[in-house]
Formats: sequence, C-alpha cells, structure tokens
Amino acid sequence: MVDWSPIAKVYDPLKAGSIDGTDVEPHDRAVFRAMGARYKPNKGVIGDPLLTLFVARLNPQTTEDKLHQVFSKYGDIQRLRLVRDIVTGFSKGYAVIEYKEERSVVRARRDANKLVVEQHEVFVDFEQERTLRGWVPRRLGGGLGGKKESGQLRFGGRDRPFRKPINLGVGAGVSSGAGAFGGREWNRPGARDRENRHRESEWGSKGRRDDRDRGRERDDRRDRDRDRSRHRDRR
Repeated sequence: MVDWSPIAKVYDPLKAGSIDGTDVEPHDRAVFRAMGARYKPNKGVIGDPLLTLFVARLNPQTTEDKLHQVFSKYGDIQRLRLVRDIVTGFSKGYAVIEYKEERSVVRARRDANKLVVEQHEVFVDFEQERTLRGWVPRRLGGGLGGKKESGQLRFGGRDRPFRKPINLGVGAGVSSGAGAFGGREWNRPGARDRENRHRESEWGSKGRRDDRDRGRERDDRRDRDRDRSRHRDRR
C-alpha cells in the first residue's frame, strides 16, 4: 500500500518544488540551490520546538504586545519573539511563539490560522526548522508556500499541500519509513547521523509525532473544506 500524505514529513527540496511531489529534476535554480544546501538549525534557539508556533504575514505595524494579546487567549505563553531587521529594527512580518502546554499549541494552530490581525490575515503553523527533518529555509531556495508571482512555490506544507499524484501506484509513490520521501531516499551527507543524534531531543516520541501528523492533516482538511464552502457562498 502506498503511504501518501499531502503534508511533507521529511523535507526534500526537489519534492517541495513539485505540486504533487513527483519531480525528478529541479525546475528552477532556487530548488537546485536548496538541494545543495548544508543547512543546520540555529543552535542558539532556545525553547521546546514541539511547543513553538511560526506566525507569518503580520502587519509591519503589529507589535509584541498586540501578538501577546491575541495569542494568549489560546493558553499561557512561555516566550514570544517578533523577528526584526537587525539594522533598521523594523518587523520582518513574522514571529515565533512558544506555549507552556501542547494543547495550547494545537488550539492556537487550529483557531488562529487565517485570523485577521490588524487588517492582515495571518498564517500559523508548527515550527519547521527544528521539527521537519531536512529543512532548508527560503533564503537558501527551500521553505514552504510562497507567492505565485515569484514563480517559486513550495508544496507539502499547510499553506500549499501536495496534490495527490495521478499515477500514485506507478513509480510516483512515497515509500514508508524514516529515510524516504516521494519515492526518493533521503541521502544527503550527514542527514542520517543528525537524525540519530537528535531524534529524541528534536522529534520526541514516535507516538507523539504520529499524533501530531494526524492532527496536521485533520486541520488541513478542515481548512480546505472551509475555503470551498466560502467559495460556494460567494457564487
């Protein structure tokens, strides 16, 4: 049985650049650059990655106090950081929020995504840098989502999940297991060693990861159903 998922459980730049995760060659230079990247998560980042949310598409004028006011209603906040330009001090439009309890993270991800905060519809998801194995940030050609105008969309995330391949059972499937993604073995140098060293600290128990994956897919299906309902109402 082919183990297919609309949400990437391992980050592969080549597959992320494909709408259905079946590309075998990079279609733009950024994907090629991401494939050769040797990115390592910032060791200076503190906090529990499994209790941390990534909040993007913020109004440039939104402050830390406003974010705390909005997101504290989902649970007690341990840390909140609005990312700012190191030179100008201006907001870069995204923040990271760490909660004290896992149920607060799940609730905030479910209910705050697409919430309008100061005239901007925000995007909320789990932190990827320390929880999605193989992660490569946008500045190196990776990332998830993106704008159509850029011509560099990335799939497999909450914003732009993979579409199910037409020929899923004929060479386009996703192999099960920790070392495979999109039918292609994850064999970047050092990836397996990093996995073994950090499996417990970064990923937690297998049961906890499985529950979280199921929660992501359930929330993403709910988001898509809601969008379709809105579209029908407009017509």
